[in-house]
Formats: sequence, structure tokens, C-alpha cells
Amino acid sequence: MKNINCAEILCVGTEILIGDIVNTNAAYISQRLASMGINQYHQGVVGDNPERLKGFLKGAFERADAVILTGGLGPTYDDLTKETVAELLGFKLELHKPSFDRLKEYFDSRKIVMTENNVKQAYMPVGGIVLQNNCGTAPGVIIENEEMGKTAILLPGPPREMKPMFEESVVPYLLSRTDSILVSKNINIIGMGESSVENEIIDIMKNSLNPTVAPYALDGEVRLRVTAKGKEVDECEEIIDKMIERLRGTAIGKYIYGIDTTPEKALVETLLENNMKISVAESCTGGLVTGKLTSVSGASGVLDGSVVSYANEIKAKLLNVDEDILNTKGAVSEECALQMAEGVRRLMGADVGLSITGIAGPTGGTPEKPVGTVFVAVSTKDGSECERLTIRNNGREYIRTVSVKNAIMLALKNVRKN
Repeated sequence: MKNINCAEILCVGTEILIGDIVNTNAAYISQRLASMGINQYHQGVVGDNPERLKGFLKGAFERADAVILTGGLGPTYDDLTKETVAELLGFKLELHKPSFDRLKEYFDSRKIVMTENNVKQAYMPVGGIVLQNNCGTAPGVIIENEEMGKTAILLPGPPREMKPMFEESVVPYLLSRTDSILVSKNINIIGMGESSVENEIIDIMKNSLNPTVAPYALDGEVRLRVTAKGKEVDECEEIIDKMIERLRGTAIGKYIYGIDTTPEKALVETLLENNMKISVAESCTGGLVTGKLTSVSGASGVLDGSVVSYANEIKAKLLNVDEDILNTKGAVSEECALQMAEGVRRLMGADVGLSITGIAGPTGGTPEKPVGTVFVAVSTKDGSECERLTIRNNGREYIRTVSVKNAIMLALKNVRKN
């Protein structure tokens, strides 16, 4: 059989088609195919209908070397994936004794009567490569049609069964039928939008075929995925690292905060490296900054504590924010944010104090301070800094998410500077 250079994914099940079940299988398999250097240009979802399944498969086999199917291998009357694929590729089904024995053992050990429809799961295409299911009852199977040069890989639908089978059986099979791999690294950027990033590096993106460079946006940040194709991991990583250095030398360089990381992970690691402690005062984010930091392993070595100072009286009582500032400038102001940062640093005896205060909406905005106005501030023994953010009003959670990332980034910038 020829190498598998291109594959398609087809997830079978009416429950997926109508949205009752989220299709996590396709995302998982897509990522794994990419890591093995196997191209994928199409994927689909088909209900439990053999004619529509057959129609999709005909097109898929015209486009791809292999089709990976999930679902439709169970015991019920509408589980017809195996039968449909076998018919299309010209294979007959017959009882596969090892699969039947495993099924019988499964039911006998649980003192359950194995009904006739369960036996259906043990019928396999003659000449197929049967994939043992260690987490359920439905085996998978690989069907190779040498005359067509096409391969079908059939896997159970439940992710807890599909994923182990994919890793244990399908990955080694696919690697034996490809001669290259893909390796990717993500460049993490905050402070530039996706379109601005693309505008600065468009020539590189257009002219670089290996590696490829592609931006994609997350809430409050941009990631550049740099992907290289080669025969060995080391070869791919060398190609990627050269591109990363090239990109650092462009206008986006100063906005890059890390590679394959998150703002919170980068901050915790930098604090640990410098033997520094941080404390946090939050208002509109209600503890989200602290939650992000404590999600990182090792955070206990750098986070002294935090204060959720939602009410002005707490800002004044615990953080020593001047009541005149609260009355004249307001809680959402540069002056308040700076005093919150300094106050929590002194309260906890930390090296770094970080604060955040703003208007997350949907109410509370004014013409001078519309919804999405947020102030983030950092305080160290060497001084303080504050940034005003004007965040697009895409809803309360979006504003809070972007606020958290920017607050952590301000702290990271100051720790690295000091």
C-alpha cells in the first residue's frame, strides 16, 4: 500500500448532527494527524443513514488516501458504519472468533446475557486489521483496498473508547505509512490584534512554505503557529526556531511574551526564577487573576495572597485607598488602581503588587468611562505603573478575560524589567 499523505475524518451519528453531542473526536484526531504530517482538507458529520454515508465516502475516497470514521460500530440496528464501508470497498463480513470470545468474556464476567444484536459487533471484514477495544465492546478495524489504494479506519464513537484505540493501534499504523512528521510551536503575543500581526509579517507568511506561519486570535491575545515538516523532530524544531528568531526581529517582536505558554505560566515561572513574591487586589474580576495564577503548578511559591475588594469600603479599609480619591476620581481610575496595587503589596509584604479595577458591564458605564474601561496597575519597591484599557464591549465575560490577561502581562513586563 502507498503512503498515507492525506486523510479525511468522518464522524457518524445523528446525535452529533443535531447537536445533542459535541464532536470532540474530530478535533482530537485532527491534532494527531497534524502531528504525524498527514494532511487533512475535509471532514464531515453524517447521520445514521447508509446511503448518505456511502455518498460522503465516495467523495472522500476520491480526495484522500484514507478515511477515519468514528461511530456506528455498536450493536443496535442503526449502527451500520462497518457494513456500509465493507460493502463500498468490496469486503465481506464474517464472525471474528477472537472478538466474539472477548465479547462473551465481557458479558459473562458481568453475569449479563449477551443478546444476538451484541454478536453483530464481532463480525469483521475478511482480511481487515481488527483493533482490540480495551475500554468497551465494539472493536475497531482497518480496511485496506489495495486495488483502489484506499484505506478506511473504523473506530468506536465514545471518546473514552476511541482515544485509547487511536493511540495504541492507529498511531503506529499511520506512522508506518508516512515518511514525514509535522511539529508546531505557538508564539504567544499580547498587545497587537490579529490583523495587525498579519500586516507586519504578511510577506513572511506568503513566502515561507516550510515552515508555515499562521495567526489565530484568542480572547485578548494572538498566537502564531509555526509548523515545520520533516523526517525527524530535531530537524523540524531547528527549522521552527530559526523562523521564531526571524519573527522576533520584526515589529511584532516586542509583543511576544513566550513560546507555547500562557501569561499566567510565564509570570509564575519568572517570579520563581527571580525568587519574588506577588500579591493581588481585584475588583471587577472578582478573583479571576488569582484563579489563573493558582492554576499553574508552583504558584504557592510566588503568590502570597489576594484581596477581592469589590466594595469601596474594603478598598479603603484593607488597601488604604484614599477616600478622597474614591469620592472624586472614583473606584475606576488610575489613582485608585495604583493605590490598590501598592496597598496589597504592603499588606502582604510582597515584592510585587498587582491590581485591577474596571467596568465589566453590562451596566455602570458613562460617556467618560464606558463599559470596558479597566485600569490595571503594578507596584514594586522601585515604583508603580498603571495602564488604562479600553476593551471592546463583547460582553461581561469577554471584558473580564481580556482584563485578566492584560493585568498579568503588566506584572510580567515589570518583573522582567526589574
